[in-house]
Amino acid sequence: MDIRIETPLTLETVKSLKAGDAVLLSGTIYTARDAAHKRLIEALDRDEELPIPIRDAIIYYVGPTPERPGGVIGSAGPTTSYRMDAYAPRLIELGLRGMLGKGKRTPEVIAAMKKHGAIYFGAIGGAAALLSKCITACEIVCYEDLGAEAIRKLTVKDFPATVVIDAEGNNLFEIGVNAYLDSL
Repeated sequence: MDIRIETPLTLETVKSLKAGDAVLLSGTIYTARDAAHKRLIEALDRDEELPIPIRDAIIYYVGPTPERPGGVIGSAGPTTSYRMDAYAPRLIELGLRGMLGKGKRTPEVIAAMKKHGAIYFGAIGGAAALLSKCITACEIVCYEDLGAEAIRKLTVKDFPATVVIDAEGNNLFEIGVNAYLDSL
């Protein structure tokens, strides 16, 4: 059974989720890939205010394609998350509660998630056109010069995801492999 989550993503909600939980996200999420993350960290290094609210936010690692006529966004599938791993711990420390992408995360990101209470959701790679149907609004917030990598504010409705790594550090990639090996 899917767990329905409305943003903002609170610490209480994060702590209630476990690796393997299927969720449907609704509300506001932000997009950012590596170039945008680099700019966010550079802004912090200059003691500037970030252009998006980080506390209790979810960042979706995606570079969507241009919208089709009558649409709000083009295909919007997850990108590989490890490219953001150099930047993620600092944002988690500031209260980022959720990250949405695909693939594994580094031990440093997982340690920050456990320390500060954050979660990593996985979205289905290869299902970009289907995932985009869950996005009801899209607006570029900043870094428009980055094109597909500009930060966007998305409104989502029942966006499907799976908790891959929970706030305790339980990792579905490890749990799945261990369950398979135990079944042999």
